[in-house]
Amino acid sequence: MAATLTTNNPTEDAPIPDVEGHEKHARLAVIGGIISTFWTGALLFGYPGLMRPVWAERFHANPSELSWIMTFVVLSLGVSTFVAGKMHMRLGTRKSYLIGTAMLVVCMVLVIKANSVYVLYLWGFLNGFASSFFYSPSLTTVQHWYPHRRGLVTGLVNLMFGLSAAIMSPIFKIMFDSMGYEKMGWVLVVLIVITNAIAAAIAEMPNRANLTPAQLAAHEQLLANTKKNHANAPADDVEPSKAVRTSEFWFMWLTWSFMGAAGIAMVTLSTSYGGHLSEIGFAASGIAMLTAFNLTNGFSRILAGALSDIIGGNVLGSISFALAAVGYFLLPTQTNPIVLCVLTALVGFAFGTLFAITAPLGTDLFGLKNFPIIFGYIFTAYGFVGGLIGPLLSDFVLEKSGGSYGTVFGYLGVFCVLAAVFIMLAKPKSKVSK
Repeated sequence: MAATLTTNNPTEDAPIPDVEGHEKHARLAVIGGIISTFWTGALLFGYPGLMRPVWAERFHANPSELSWIMTFVVLSLGVSTFVAGKMHMRLGTRKSYLIGTAMLVVCMVLVIKANSVYVLYLWGFLNGFASSFFYSPSLTTVQHWYPHRRGLVTGLVNLMFGLSAAIMSPIFKIMFDSMGYEKMGWVLVVLIVITNAIAAAIAEMPNRANLTPAQLAAHEQLLANTKKNHANAPADDVEPSKAVRTSEFWFMWLTWSFMGAAGIAMVTLSTSYGGHLSEIGFAASGIAMLTAFNLTNGFSRILAGALSDIIGGNVLGSISFALAAVGYFLLPTQTNPIVLCVLTALVGFAFGTLFAITAPLGTDLFGLKNFPIIFGYIFTAYGFVGGLIGPLLSDFVLEKSGGSYGTVFGYLGVFCVLAAVFIMLAKPKSKVSK
């Protein structure tokens, strides 16, 4: 990921840029950003799907009551992404990670000691809030270190954020079977603290990192060289108040409303639909479907991130969202376990692509400086719309229709089609003026 930096003639006031030293700090920051999202991704996308039947039995909750858990997660993201973005600009990456870690510990204590489904709602809200103190700061940090490879480095962060659930879903099951509910929770607390402490020790924004004058010179030269290369350069910085008055912002907002809803709904629909098919005699596995969803949700993020540097996020997003629509439309017509996993994987691929293309596309439109705040504004679509018309509405429709998965998958497929259209309309035709 290193860039070729030109070296000016050194003077007393201009040290020779230390490219190697700068690159070392940059790589550590990316590694920290990647590992910081491991547990929050696993707890958001893997843990609720696996624990859903456990919670149903433990708290005597019906599906509509349990659907509020993920709704509270997503509603929280609508608020917390903006809050975390503003706090990150003031406190830096390291302190943001420590705040997020403290919140995750509280979350796990809540879920361990929960005595009703209402405590799980609080767990969901705090879990979503905690994730914003890892995800948004990580995306911002890695883009500042590698402004010329924004798609690639944000793709790496997104890869871990999505892939962690695929890694941990079967491991959560093994841990639960061998340890039981409470012991498993306490083991997770210890692992979360250790992992995130390492991330906080090595990741920080360039302007807050302990760089030597020569390393700072290398970073400034990298920024200058990136700006000269118009193809890879972010847009000029736009104030948030001006960004929200552009059509591009609102097309991205609508994309997140519909594709965000369609993607997050699959976290719980995969296990419930697999269980439904098993009950009526088909050899389907909800855990296998959830794992397939999370695998492509993870791997698509690095692939889409790298490809967005080459072909742009708009075309890539539109294609992947259209494939997700195909997946949803075909799901109620299939019973073969392999085909079911492939179709849920298409939705996972699109969901991961949505996350992967948003950061580089956002900075293509509005620049790096105010990205955390603008990203928070975009995420309100996910929190306040996607969370309601995705998991909550799907469970409501299932309950009122007597378990008609075809109806639910049909309207979620339409959401994917709408997202495919809106992401193309968010294409940056020109730099948005300051």
